[in-house]
Amino acid sequence: MRLGALATSSIARRRVLPTAVSMPEVDLIAVAGRCVEKAGRFAEQFGCAAETDYAALLKRPDVEAVYISTPTALHRAWADRALRAGKHVLVEKPIGVNADEARQLYSLARERGLVLRENFMFPHHPQHAFAADLVRRGRIGTPSTFQASFCIPPLPADDIRYAPGLGGGALLDVGVYPLRAAALLLGPGLRVAGATLRTRASDGLDLSGQALLISPSGVLAQVTFGFEHVYASSYTLWGDRGRLSVTRAFTPPAAHQPVLVLEEQDHEERFTLSASDQLRVCLEDFVAAVRGGEVGDGSAEADKRRDAVALLECVDEVRRQAVRVMTDDR
Repeated sequence: MRLGALATSSIARRRVLPTAVSMPEVDLIAVAGRCVEKAGRFAEQFGCAAETDYAALLKRPDVEAVYISTPTALHRAWADRALRAGKHVLVEKPIGVNADEARQLYSLARERGLVLRENFMFPHHPQHAFAADLVRRGRIGTPSTFQASFCIPPLPADDIRYAPGLGGGALLDVGVYPLRAAALLLGPGLRVAGATLRTRASDGLDLSGQALLISPSGVLAQVTFGFEHVYASSYTLWGDRGRLSVTRAFTPPAAHQPVLVLEEQDHEERFTLSASDQLRVCLEDFVAAVRGGEVGDGSAEADKRRDAVALLECVDEVRRQAVRVMTDDR
Protein backbone atom coordinates (compact mmCIF):
# COMPACT_ATOMS: atom_id res chain seq x y z
CA MET A 1 0.00 0.00 0.00
CA ARG A 2 1.51 3.31 -1.10
CA LEU A 3 1.23 5.61 1.91
CA GLY A 4 1.67 9.33 2.46
CA ALA A 5 2.11 10.88 5.91
CA LEU A 6 0.28 14.15 6.48
CA ALA A 7 1.85 16.01 9.46
CA THR A 8 5.16 15.59 11.27
CA SER A 9 3.78 14.84 14.72
CA SER A 10 5.48 13.19 17.66
CA ILE A 11 3.31 10.05 17.38
CA ALA A 12 4.20 9.78 13.70
CA ARG A 13 7.93 10.09 14.38
CA ARG A 14 8.09 7.84 17.45
CA ARG A 15 5.59 5.11 16.68
CA VAL A 16 3.57 5.03 13.49
CA LEU A 17 6.11 5.69 10.75
CA PRO A 18 8.86 3.45 12.21
CA THR A 19 6.32 0.63 12.32
CA ALA A 20 4.94 1.40 8.86
CA VAL A 21 8.34 1.36 7.14
CA SER A 22 9.17 -1.97 8.81
CA MET A 23 6.13 -3.64 7.21
CA PRO A 24 6.45 -5.31 3.80
CA GLU A 25 2.80 -4.42 3.14
CA VAL A 26 3.51 -0.66 3.28
CA ASP A 27 5.58 1.58 1.01
CA LEU A 28 5.97 5.06 2.54
CA ILE A 29 6.05 7.38 -0.46
CA ALA A 30 6.13 10.90 0.98
CA VAL A 31 5.66 13.04 4.08
CA ALA A 32 4.40 16.61 4.39
CA GLY A 33 4.34 19.03 7.30
CA ARG A 34 3.76 22.68 8.11
CA CYS A 35 7.55 23.13 8.24
CA VAL A 36 9.42 22.13 5.07
CA GLU A 37 12.68 21.64 7.00
CA LYS A 38 11.04 19.27 9.49
CA ALA A 39 9.40 17.34 6.66
CA GLY A 40 12.85 17.01 5.10
CA ARG A 41 14.24 15.52 8.31
CA PHE A 42 11.35 13.04 8.43
CA ALA A 43 11.96 12.11 4.79
CA GLU A 44 15.63 11.47 5.48
CA GLN A 45 14.85 9.40 8.57
CA PHE A 46 12.22 7.24 6.89
CA GLY A 47 13.59 7.03 3.37
CA CYS A 48 10.81 8.80 1.47
CA ALA A 49 10.15 12.05 -0.38
CA ALA A 50 9.34 15.35 1.33
CA GLU A 51 6.50 17.46 -0.03
CA THR A 52 6.21 21.23 0.27
CA ASP A 53 2.81 21.13 1.97
CA TYR A 54 -0.22 18.97 2.71
CA ALA A 55 -2.02 19.88 -0.51
CA ALA A 56 0.97 18.84 -2.62
CA LEU A 57 1.05 15.43 -0.96
CA LEU A 58 -2.65 14.89 -1.67
CA LYS A 59 -2.06 15.64 -5.35
CA ARG A 60 0.52 12.87 -5.74
CA PRO A 61 -0.86 10.08 -7.98
CA ASP A 62 1.54 7.56 -6.42
CA VAL A 63 -0.05 7.99 -2.95
CA GLU A 64 -3.17 5.84 -2.50
CA ALA A 65 -3.67 6.24 1.24
CA VAL A 66 -2.72 8.86 3.81
CA TYR A 67 -2.00 8.75 7.53
CA ILE A 68 -3.14 12.00 9.21
CA SER A 69 -1.67 13.06 12.56
CA THR A 70 -2.48 16.77 12.67
CA PRO A 71 -3.87 18.27 15.90
CA THR A 72 -7.33 16.86 16.63
CA ALA A 73 -9.19 20.02 15.61
CA LEU A 74 -7.79 19.63 12.09
CA HIS A 75 -8.62 15.92 11.64
CA ARG A 76 -11.97 16.51 9.96
CA ALA A 77 -10.74 19.18 7.54
CA TRP A 78 -7.75 17.22 6.25
CA ALA A 79 -9.50 13.85 6.24
CA ASP A 80 -12.24 15.50 4.17
CA ARG A 81 -9.69 16.87 1.70
CA ALA A 82 -7.90 13.53 1.49
CA LEU A 83 -11.12 11.63 0.78
CA ARG A 84 -12.09 14.18 -1.88
CA ALA A 85 -8.65 13.65 -3.43
CA GLY A 86 -9.47 9.93 -3.73
CA LYS A 87 -7.22 8.71 -0.91
CA HIS A 88 -7.99 6.10 1.71
CA VAL A 89 -7.54 7.62 5.18
CA LEU A 90 -6.09 6.47 8.49
CA VAL A 91 -6.51 9.36 10.94
CA GLU A 92 -5.30 9.60 14.51
CA LYS A 93 -7.92 9.17 17.18
CA PRO A 94 -10.39 10.63 17.71
CA ILE A 95 -11.62 11.08 14.17
CA GLY A 96 -13.07 14.50 15.02
CA VAL A 97 -13.99 16.74 17.91
CA ASN A 98 -17.67 15.74 17.94
CA ALA A 99 -20.07 13.16 16.52
CA ASP A 100 -21.23 15.40 13.66
CA GLU A 101 -17.69 15.54 12.29
CA ALA A 102 -17.45 11.75 12.41
CA ARG A 103 -20.79 11.31 10.63
CA GLN A 104 -19.79 13.76 7.90
CA LEU A 105 -16.50 12.01 7.22
CA TYR A 106 -17.97 8.52 7.15
CA SER A 107 -20.76 9.67 4.85
CA LEU A 108 -18.15 11.07 2.46
CA ALA A 109 -16.04 7.89 2.64
CA ARG A 110 -19.08 5.76 1.78
CA GLU A 111 -19.99 8.10 -1.07
CA ARG A 112 -16.46 7.89 -2.50
CA GLY A 113 -16.02 4.15 -1.88
CA LEU A 114 -12.95 4.70 0.29
CA VAL A 115 -11.67 3.25 3.55
CA LEU A 116 -11.71 5.58 6.55
CA ARG A 117 -10.25 4.36 9.84
CA GLU A 118 -9.22 5.81 13.19
CA ASN A 119 -5.75 4.91 14.41
CA PHE A 120 -7.20 3.56 17.64
CA MET A 121 -4.62 0.92 18.48
CA PHE A 122 -5.64 -0.72 21.74
CA PRO A 123 -8.82 -2.53 20.52
CA HIS A 124 -6.52 -4.52 18.20
CA HIS A 125 -4.59 -6.05 21.12
CA PRO A 126 -5.66 -9.67 21.72
CA GLN A 127 -5.77 -9.21 25.51
CA HIS A 128 -9.18 -7.52 25.16
CA ALA A 129 -10.65 -10.34 23.09
CA PHE A 130 -9.30 -12.75 25.73
CA ALA A 131 -10.96 -10.72 28.49
CA ALA A 132 -14.26 -10.60 26.59
CA ASP A 133 -14.12 -14.38 26.08
CA LEU A 134 -13.65 -14.97 29.83
CA VAL A 135 -16.74 -12.86 30.47
CA ARG A 136 -18.73 -14.71 27.78
CA ARG A 137 -17.79 -18.02 29.37
CA GLY A 138 -19.24 -16.88 32.68
CA ARG A 139 -15.98 -16.69 34.63
CA ILE A 140 -17.09 -13.54 36.47
CA GLY A 141 -20.78 -14.48 36.52
CA THR A 142 -23.26 -11.75 35.68
CA PRO A 143 -21.40 -8.46 35.09
CA SER A 144 -22.56 -5.51 37.19
CA THR A 145 -19.74 -2.95 37.32
CA PHE A 146 -17.02 -1.75 34.96
CA GLN A 147 -14.26 0.67 35.94
CA ALA A 148 -11.59 2.04 33.63
CA SER A 149 -8.88 4.68 33.94
CA PHE A 150 -6.41 6.35 31.62
CA CYS A 151 -4.47 9.09 33.36
CA ILE A 152 -1.09 10.68 32.78
CA PRO A 153 1.06 13.24 34.64
CA PRO A 154 0.92 16.93 33.70
CA LEU A 155 2.35 17.76 30.28
CA PRO A 156 4.91 20.43 29.31
CA ALA A 157 3.27 23.85 29.31
CA ASP A 158 3.65 24.27 25.53
CA ASP A 159 2.11 20.88 24.66
CA ILE A 160 -0.63 21.24 22.02
CA ARG A 161 -2.95 19.19 24.21
CA TYR A 162 -3.26 22.30 26.36
CA ALA A 163 -4.46 24.34 23.36
CA PRO A 164 -8.28 24.53 23.23
CA GLY A 165 -8.29 25.78 19.64
CA LEU A 166 -6.40 22.70 18.46
CA GLY A 167 -8.77 20.19 20.02
CA GLY A 168 -6.86 19.87 23.27
CA GLY A 169 -8.13 18.67 26.61
CA ALA A 170 -8.10 15.45 28.58
CA LEU A 171 -11.46 14.17 27.37
CA LEU A 172 -10.48 14.00 23.68
CA ASP A 173 -6.91 12.90 24.34
CA VAL A 174 -7.13 10.27 27.09
CA GLY A 175 -10.82 10.11 28.02
CA VAL A 176 -11.73 8.44 24.75
CA TYR A 177 -9.74 5.34 25.78
CA PRO A 178 -11.79 4.22 28.80
CA LEU A 179 -14.98 5.27 27.00
CA ARG A 180 -14.01 3.06 24.06
CA ALA A 181 -13.05 0.23 26.43
CA ALA A 182 -16.50 0.37 28.04
CA ALA A 183 -18.12 -0.07 24.62
CA LEU A 184 -15.66 -2.83 23.71
CA LEU A 185 -16.46 -4.89 26.81
CA LEU A 186 -20.11 -3.98 27.39
CA GLY A 187 -21.32 -3.60 23.82
CA PRO A 188 -23.12 -0.77 22.00
CA GLY A 189 -25.88 1.39 23.41
CA LEU A 190 -24.08 2.95 26.38
CA ARG A 191 -25.72 6.08 27.75
CA VAL A 192 -24.15 8.74 29.94
CA ALA A 193 -25.77 9.12 33.37
CA GLY A 194 -23.51 11.88 34.67
CA ALA A 195 -20.07 13.44 34.40
CA THR A 196 -17.64 15.84 36.06
CA LEU A 197 -14.77 17.82 34.53
CA ARG A 198 -11.95 19.76 36.18
CA THR A 199 -11.35 22.73 33.89
CA ARG A 200 -8.91 25.64 33.69
CA ALA A 201 -10.34 28.87 34.96
CA SER A 202 -8.91 30.94 32.10
CA ASP A 203 -10.31 29.08 29.09
CA GLY A 204 -12.38 26.09 30.27
CA LEU A 205 -9.95 23.45 28.95
CA ASP A 206 -10.68 20.12 30.63
CA LEU A 207 -7.71 18.75 32.61
CA SER A 208 -9.38 15.65 34.04
CA GLY A 209 -12.76 14.11 34.59
CA GLN A 210 -15.02 11.19 35.32
CA ALA A 211 -18.15 9.83 33.72
CA LEU A 212 -20.82 7.34 34.76
CA LEU A 213 -22.42 5.26 32.01
CA ILE A 214 -25.07 2.55 31.89
CA SER A 215 -25.17 -0.34 29.44
CA PRO A 216 -28.45 -1.65 27.96
CA SER A 217 -28.16 -4.66 30.27
CA GLY A 218 -27.78 -2.46 33.35
CA VAL A 219 -24.02 -2.65 33.92
CA LEU A 220 -22.71 0.52 35.56
CA ALA A 221 -19.48 1.88 34.08
CA GLN A 222 -17.26 4.48 35.69
CA VAL A 223 -14.42 5.98 33.66
CA THR A 224 -11.64 8.26 34.91
CA PHE A 225 -9.20 10.26 32.80
CA GLY A 226 -6.86 13.20 33.04
CA PHE A 227 -3.58 15.06 32.78
CA GLU A 228 -3.25 15.45 36.58
CA HIS A 229 -2.33 11.98 37.85
CA VAL A 230 0.40 9.42 38.16
CA TYR A 231 0.17 7.10 35.14
CA ALA A 232 -2.73 4.63 35.09
CA SER A 233 -4.01 2.52 32.19
CA SER A 234 -6.35 -0.21 33.34
CA TYR A 235 -9.87 -1.56 33.60
CA THR A 236 -11.78 -3.94 35.87
CA LEU A 237 -15.01 -5.80 35.24
CA TRP A 238 -16.92 -7.16 38.25
CA GLY A 239 -19.62 -9.78 38.37
CA ASP A 240 -21.35 -11.85 41.05
CA ARG A 241 -18.74 -14.61 40.78
CA GLY A 242 -15.48 -12.84 40.11
CA ARG A 243 -13.53 -9.72 39.19
CA LEU A 244 -11.33 -9.46 36.10
CA SER A 245 -8.55 -6.85 35.94
CA VAL A 246 -6.49 -5.75 32.94
CA THR A 247 -3.43 -3.58 33.57
CA ARG A 248 -1.44 -1.78 30.86
CA ALA A 249 -4.71 -1.83 28.98
CA PHE A 250 -4.26 0.99 26.49
CA THR A 251 -0.59 1.57 25.66
CA PRO A 252 1.34 -1.66 26.29
CA PRO A 253 4.79 -1.79 24.66
CA ALA A 254 5.08 -4.25 21.78
CA ALA A 255 7.23 -6.60 23.88
CA HIS A 256 4.95 -6.49 26.93
CA GLN A 257 3.35 -9.77 28.00
CA PRO A 258 -0.07 -8.91 29.44
CA VAL A 259 -1.14 -10.48 32.73
CA LEU A 260 -4.90 -10.61 33.32
CA VAL A 261 -6.00 -11.29 36.89
CA LEU A 262 -9.25 -13.11 37.70
CA GLU A 263 -10.22 -12.94 41.38
CA GLU A 264 -12.92 -15.23 42.75
CA GLN A 265 -14.17 -15.70 46.31
CA ASP A 266 -11.31 -17.96 47.43
CA HIS A 267 -9.20 -18.19 44.30
CA GLU A 268 -7.01 -15.99 42.10
CA GLU A 269 -5.97 -16.97 38.59
CA ARG A 270 -3.43 -15.15 36.43
CA PHE A 271 -3.38 -15.42 32.64
CA THR A 272 -0.07 -14.48 31.02
CA LEU A 273 -0.57 -13.81 27.31
CA SER A 274 1.83 -13.49 24.43
CA ALA A 275 3.20 -10.06 23.54
CA SER A 276 1.52 -8.27 20.65
CA ASP A 277 2.30 -5.08 18.75
CA GLN A 278 -1.15 -3.47 18.67
CA LEU A 279 0.01 -0.71 16.32
CA ARG A 280 1.29 -3.20 13.74
CA VAL A 281 -1.99 -5.13 13.94
CA CYS A 282 -3.93 -1.88 13.50
CA LEU A 283 -1.89 -0.96 10.42
CA GLU A 284 -2.24 -4.47 9.00
CA ASP A 285 -6.00 -4.19 9.43
CA PHE A 286 -6.04 -0.89 7.55
CA VAL A 287 -3.95 -2.30 4.70
CA ALA A 288 -6.20 -5.37 4.47
CA ALA A 289 -9.28 -3.12 4.32
CA VAL A 290 -7.77 -1.06 1.50
CA ARG A 291 -6.68 -4.13 -0.43
CA GLY A 292 -9.94 -5.96 0.16
CA GLY A 293 -12.25 -3.07 -0.68
CA GLU A 294 -13.76 -3.02 2.83
CA VAL A 295 -16.32 -0.27 2.22
CA GLY A 296 -20.06 0.14 2.55
CA ASP A 297 -22.70 -1.30 4.84
CA GLY A 298 -22.43 -4.89 6.00
CA SER A 299 -18.63 -4.77 6.01
CA ALA A 300 -15.98 -4.20 8.63
CA GLU A 301 -16.20 -0.52 7.71
CA ALA A 302 -19.79 -0.38 9.00
CA ASP A 303 -18.63 -1.63 12.41
CA LYS A 304 -15.75 0.86 12.51
CA ARG A 305 -18.13 3.65 11.55
CA ARG A 306 -20.60 2.70 14.28
CA ASP A 307 -17.88 2.53 16.94
CA ALA A 308 -16.29 5.87 15.99
CA VAL A 309 -19.59 7.75 15.88
CA ALA A 310 -20.85 6.16 19.12
CA LEU A 311 -17.65 7.14 20.91
CA LEU A 312 -17.98 10.78 19.95
CA GLU A 313 -21.68 10.73 20.83
CA CYS A 314 -20.55 9.72 24.32
CA VAL A 315 -17.98 12.53 24.32
CA ASP A 316 -20.67 15.03 23.30
CA GLU A 317 -22.95 13.81 26.07
CA VAL A 318 -20.17 13.94 28.69
CA ARG A 319 -19.58 17.57 27.71
CA ARG A 320 -23.31 18.33 27.87
CA GLN A 321 -23.90 16.75 31.28
CA ALA A 322 -20.62 17.59 32.98
CA VAL A 323 -20.54 19.46 36.25
CA ARG A 324 -17.45 21.67 35.87
CA VAL A 325 -15.02 22.48 38.66
CA MET A 326 -12.63 25.33 37.95
CA THR A 327 -8.96 24.87 38.81
CA ASP A 328 -5.72 26.77 38.38
CA ASP A 329 -4.14 27.00 34.92
CA ARG A 330 -1.45 24.57 33.79
